[in-house]
Amino acid sequence: MRVAIIGAGYAGMAAATELATRGIPVTVFEASRTLGGRARRVEAHGYPLDNGQHILVGAYVELLRLMRLVGADPDVLLARKPLSLVFPGRMHLAAPRLPAPLHLAVALLTARGLPAGGRLAAVRFMRHLKRDEFLLDRDITFTELMTRHGQNESVIRYLWAPLCLSALNTPPGEASAQVFLNVLRDSLAAAREASDLLLPKADLSALFPEPAEHYVRSRGSEVLRGCSIHAIDWTPYGFHLEGDASGQSYTHVIAAVAPYHLGRLAAKLPRLRPVLEEVDRFSYEPILTAYLGYPQPVRLPGPMIGVGGTAHFVFQQADDILAAVTSAGGAHLALSRETLVARIHAEICEIAGPTPPPAWSQVIVEKRATFASRPGVKRPACETPLANFYLCGDYVASDYPATLEAAVRSGIACARMIVP
Repeated sequence: MRVAIIGAGYAGMAAATELATRGIPVTVFEASRTLGGRARRVEAHGYPLDNGQHILVGAYVELLRLMRLVGADPDVLLARKPLSLVFPGRMHLAAPRLPAPLHLAVALLTARGLPAGGRLAAVRFMRHLKRDEFLLDRDITFTELMTRHGQNESVIRYLWAPLCLSALNTPPGEASAQVFLNVLRDSLAAAREASDLLLPKADLSALFPEPAEHYVRSRGSEVLRGCSIHAIDWTPYGFHLEGDASGQSYTHVIAAVAPYHLGRLAAKLPRLRPVLEEVDRFSYEPILTAYLGYPQPVRLPGPMIGVGGTAHFVFQQADDILAAVTSAGGAHLALSRETLVARIHAEICEIAGPTPPPAWSQVIVEKRATFASRPGVKRPACETPLANFYLCGDYVASDYPATLEAAVRSGIACARMIVP
């Protein structure tokens, strides 16, 4: 058995790790010199930044399991905080360390800045969802879901909509209500620890992909950085990879590339045409991350603060570095870099007080960061019509939106299809 994995992001390295654990050596091909795919380290201004700020939650059980397996201790690399959502001067919600579901009920009922009626309606909303097992008869948009359940405008603005936008990276008026409910089911409505916020203390490449590389190499696998596979061909002797200098054939291939690269990679595989047509129908949403480096320490009132303006959230990256994130498309994308940074800086000053302008800034826009998670979007399965050819990535069929956990779970699923 010879297994090739194309792409060394979270999905590809999860597949490689799971197969290595089962005693199957693999060859991983990565076009970039940096591992992580769309969640990777970017060197800028002398700092190891990320191409997008990510936040994990306690519900990411498979990613946390694999991190431990490869020696990347989550207790060291992640700062675990109880669920907290803070919009300074407007709303403050914090989950106490109580058993589920009391932690969520108390958090909702004691949230400051929300009207009492809205808080009670939010509790009733969660009880109704639990009674229906978080399932809808048919998928609708997030906005329709809020209307159906009579959610208060302030509760939507400062609680449900930010959660939806952050998790699905899709505008609330277009976002799938069912996928949003899946997220609520496995985070807020699950065990208390599942709703914890896990804030990375290392860059995204060092968080999992690089430790996974060391792990699989120690078990006889190869990870070839800077090796781009241009196309895949099938012959009676196996799969041939254009760009693989070894010229060998492979019995199994896992394509762990972004969905918009799949068409080029699989153009010579006619049995995959229905899958490629399905993926071609995807729409995509961007994520903008702006790093602001200050000449002196700037302290936020918490590690993650809601803004709800040009920036949706701002994170304390270091004492003198803040990371502002804006999810999905919007008018902010038309702003010049200077105007964008000035607006975000002004929003930071409203939170942290008068602050000198940043000494440097780095704006990173992932234009196709995730697929748009809308009602009715059909996502391909890991298993394809072509025997021994598999897909993995955050876009394959799953209960979850495009998240690191979805990517990791898809990689694990592919590995278990090859070696049950």
